[in-house]
Amino acid sequence: MLLSLSCTQRQEPLSAPWEGEADSIESDAFDLFQIEQAGEMIGLTLSGPDTYYDFRGRHLGLHYLLCQEFAQHLGVKLRMEVCRDTAELLQRLSAGDADMAVIAIEADSASPGWKIGEGKPELSEALRSWYRPTMMAEMRETEKRLLTQPRVSRRVYAPMLSKGVISRYDKLFKYHSRSIGWDWRLMAAQCYQESTFDPKAKSWAGACGLMQIMPQTANHLGLAQADIFKPEQNIAAAARYLKELDRELSIVRNRQERQNLVLAAYNGGLHHIRDAMRLAERDGRNPHLWSDVRSYVLRLSDPRFYSDSLVRSGYMRGQETAEYVDNIKKRYEQYRRSVR
Repeated sequence: MLLSLSCTQRQEPLSAPWEGEADSIESDAFDLFQIEQAGEMIGLTLSGPDTYYDFRGRHLGLHYLLCQEFAQHLGVKLRMEVCRDTAELLQRLSAGDADMAVIAIEADSASPGWKIGEGKPELSEALRSWYRPTMMAEMRETEKRLLTQPRVSRRVYAPMLSKGVISRYDKLFKYHSRSIGWDWRLMAAQCYQESTFDPKAKSWAGACGLMQIMPQTANHLGLAQADIFKPEQNIAAAARYLKELDRELSIVRNRQERQNLVLAAYNGGLHHIRDAMRLAERDGRNPHLWSDVRSYVLRLSDPRFYSDSLVRSGYMRGQETAEYVDNIKKRYEQYRRSVR
């Protein structure tokens, strides 16, 4: 059974939409009723800007968002699994690993171009009854609004509170940066980039507080949800996370270069940064040098790169991560000149 999102890379000729529905499985059918009873609809997809990708801890992609809407309409959760290529996706669909697949096939006006697994006529009919041809354009506008609106809802504070003082949280940065061996002014520069020193800041993706910690990351770090907006607890948790990322990237011996990569991983995700490092090394570049890795962070939005066999986490909106590190480094240099 399966769900997957349409993508244009590495795709082989496919059957027409909805083909195969007549050959239902009589004895082991897992159709709409069983999906509703299980409370979960499983989908397969390929990584890509129109299908499925991770952006700052939020799952996005035109077809993924539309699939979420359909799952909510059915009253079930959506579990999306990413396949390496079309061949794997079709093999898993044929094996009955998911409920439907959304792949690059020509869609008729009554469907979004998703392929339903065999033996699911009720699910197929539910999709046809629910879908409107205007939905794809509507969902594209929804995603566009998410990506273009201000990422964080916050009050904007001055980059520096007064001469020699960066923020009212300087003491916290000085104390907690010691546990990771960072210059406290670098941590302060990161905080300004994350929230402009607003402890109540919250992003559209759900990141919270001074250091914009996602709820699931807070759970991982032992930060209670009730404390996520408290300045000291938020900064302390961010320091623990930075230390964890620093440990994961300990192979990078140069301290400054490791800090740049840690910042990139904090923003864009460690697995995406490791993908970029592998590509850089494959192409004869230095995987421990941010300037070399940065160029591949940007290239991970290109299907020629995010579809590469070395890439394990797929598509990445790398422009924001590259600018994130650049902006923090620039502000840090300003802080170093102004604050002792």
